[in-house]
Amino acid sequence: MNRLALFLAAAAFAVPAAARPTPGAVSQRLLDDLQEVSGVPGMGAAIWFDSGIGWTGSSGMRDLDRRLPVTPDTVFRLASVSKLLAATAAAKLHEQGKLDVDAPVATILPWLNNGWAPITARQLAAHTSGIDHYNDQDRATLSPLHYPTSRDAVGIFAQRPLLAPPGQAYRYSSWGYTLLGALIEQSSGMLFPDYVMREVTPGLAVMRDATDGPNPNASVAYEFVDRRPVRARPIDFSYTWSGGGMAATPTALATFGGRFLAGRIVARETIEWMLRPASLNDGRPVEDDGYQVGFGWRLSPDEDGAATVHHAGVSPGVRSALVGWRGDGMAVALLSNALWTAAIDRSARMIAAPHRPRPAGLTARACPLRATRYAGTFNGSAVVGSAAFAVEDGLCVGTLQSSGALQAWLSGGAQKAAGALKLVGIDGAGGLARAGLVTPFGIYDLRARPNGAFTAAFGGARELVVRLY
Repeated sequence: MNRLALFLAAAAFAVPAAARPTPGAVSQRLLDDLQEVSGVPGMGAAIWFDSGIGWTGSSGMRDLDRRLPVTPDTVFRLASVSKLLAATAAAKLHEQGKLDVDAPVATILPWLNNGWAPITARQLAAHTSGIDHYNDQDRATLSPLHYPTSRDAVGIFAQRPLLAPPGQAYRYSSWGYTLLGALIEQSSGMLFPDYVMREVTPGLAVMRDATDGPNPNASVAYEFVDRRPVRARPIDFSYTWSGGGMAATPTALATFGGRFLAGRIVARETIEWMLRPASLNDGRPVEDDGYQVGFGWRLSPDEDGAATVHHAGVSPGVRSALVGWRGDGMAVALLSNALWTAAIDRSARMIAAPHRPRPAGLTARACPLRATRYAGTFNGSAVVGSAAFAVEDGLCVGTLQSSGALQAWLSGGAQKAAGALKLVGIDGAGGLARAGLVTPFGIYDLRARPNGAFTAAFGGARELVVRLY
């Protein structure tokens, strides 16, 4: 097809400017489809722009039994996104001259008498301390118990051997963040959650885990059993407030991310060293699974090469993510109330995508209204199936019936098995140059290619390549 024909085809399905959906409407459609396709009971999201929250979205239920919907005020567990609060708290204390992040921990915690003296707060924040991560047995044993202080919680693992000498290797460790919480408490004279709420997130709906407590806005926590959501067991997160025990609304979390990037929590000079890749003893940058690790924050480019900072969380009753773009001070929070297999970072980026600049080099493609099937490959295996498309409220939307290797892979999580996958066009003119491919694992970036195909990268070597017919 020549360029004139492509232009005419696109024009035939172009949506008049007056009928085009707002970026917020596109984000809400993506969020609703993700909640439906995954089967997760409830989700909430929020986006911070230069100076404040510009969009919030809610989908599904915070309480299935009482049929209470998710609202902008719904409080979700943060899981390991709590580590960003801890890292920022430690950096703020360092900035105030109250905590030297490069000092041996034993000089700050004289009661820590176990040979861990060389460990520093900087190593704890970057997961290079050598301290082990808690395991399923730890969680089962500790979750009903309450620990008054982080010092008490450190006693759980203080006599365990290090997995490696400090600074030698990256070893993800929530126990390391429990120890970082003890440093914060010692340096501030306050309990970790109290310091965070007063000095890091003042005025925001950030708190200790509120699940099963008196807070009427707290979401019920769920897990999947036989692909159905059931109420998760109660957990007392006092063994690791700083590693995974905080809670927040999506708006509060996105606001924290935006304020951080804007230099409104710690100084810009502090932000610079926090967002610089940490180094191992041999000088190599700390890396894991496609990202570098700074002072708590993970660092990697998005699908278009823009620098992002982020962290994700997983724990009983939650998958969570906070993503920020350093170049324009934008931040997006995506929170959910179930433990599920999720590409949560990618999903958060895709929910924010309608609000970001249009990527360069997109291939114009009209909404394929006449398409009834697709064929292609997933991870090298052939896939075929039915397809259907329509323009709804100015959006090109569609479904692909999953099949073969794609269906098998997307059905590997605990949540809803893969069936009809959703497509939501992010092209403001109602086309399909770029779309969110909504699956039980999350939202993936699907793009039209000049050769007529559509592709979506799933991470690693997994890639979907399809043509519509």
